[in-house]
Amino acid sequence: MKVYDIVIIGGGPIGLNCALEAEKAGLSYLIIEKGTIVNSLYNYPLYMTFFSTADKLEIADIPFISTAPKPGRREALEYYQGIARQRKININLYEEVLEISKTEKFAVKTTKNSYLAKNVLIATGFYDIPNLMEVKGENLPKVRHYYSEPYPYANQKVAVIGSSNSAVDAALETYRKGAQVTMIIRHAEISKSVKYWVKPDIINRITEGSIKAFFNAEVLEITPQTIIFKDENQQVHEIENDFVLAMTGYLPNFEFLKDSGIELQDECLKPLYDETTMESNVSGLYLAGVVCGGKDTHLWFIENSRIHAEIIVKNIVAKNSQE
Repeated sequence: MKVYDIVIIGGGPIGLNCALEAEKAGLSYLIIEKGTIVNSLYNYPLYMTFFSTADKLEIADIPFISTAPKPGRREALEYYQGIARQRKININLYEEVLEISKTEKFAVKTTKNSYLAKNVLIATGFYDIPNLMEVKGENLPKVRHYYSEPYPYANQKVAVIGSSNSAVDAALETYRKGAQVTMIIRHAEISKSVKYWVKPDIINRITEGSIKAFFNAEVLEITPQTIIFKDENQQVHEIENDFVLAMTGYLPNFEFLKDSGIELQDECLKPLYDETTMESNVSGLYLAGVVCGGKDTHLWFIENSRIHAEIIVKNIVAKNSQE
């Protein structure tokens, strides 16, 4: 069986960047991705616009040409999938990694095959597991933790949970397609991370009453016909409701990290790794991208974690030269 220098788990922008960096260094590699190329971006809302400009999303010094100041989801898909095609990146799609074990080398078991590697790099992102509210009724069919487009919610009573970019986009888009929108926000204000050109829009819609908003609020229960929550004065409300868009964030697969031998620290479950090499507490097992932040998924994004690829490959090459 072939032994790869690196098996990369995750075919997102950071995983692709790691592959290109490995290729540049003459290292053999394989990306294993459980969905399509840049699968998380594919599952983003259809009309999403990035906060970053195109140049901040570039990998491997390959220009990202955008017709708008801020590129959207479709342009990003064209860019990253185009790189994978043009550079003939070695990637297996729709193949999920089930287990990583290590003796002398790493054994990577997937839904389709098994592979051997000298090093493994986890760049799986955080978009796979919703951050659940843990309330009664959260498993009802009307509750959605992913939002793609506003059209299914036309003329419906929609509760949007959260105040980050995804929640604000969902609230504004569904409102403009005729939904009656109520935002239930557990903080005292709209998140500071909301895109600066969108924030005035949501604040104005709330101020004028087009979108109702309850701050310092908490969802208590979801029923087939209603949603029950308490406001900042501890007053309980029960309002008619057709759909709940629970934009409460997403989490890395912590069980997978733990099963791979990676130690998780403090209440944020931040993986243990050396920031100078990106190597975890397991020798030869590296982390890259947003997965490095644990529950704090806003620490790392494409713009500031592109450098991880160079750091990791440099460390692997240095170790190889000492053997």
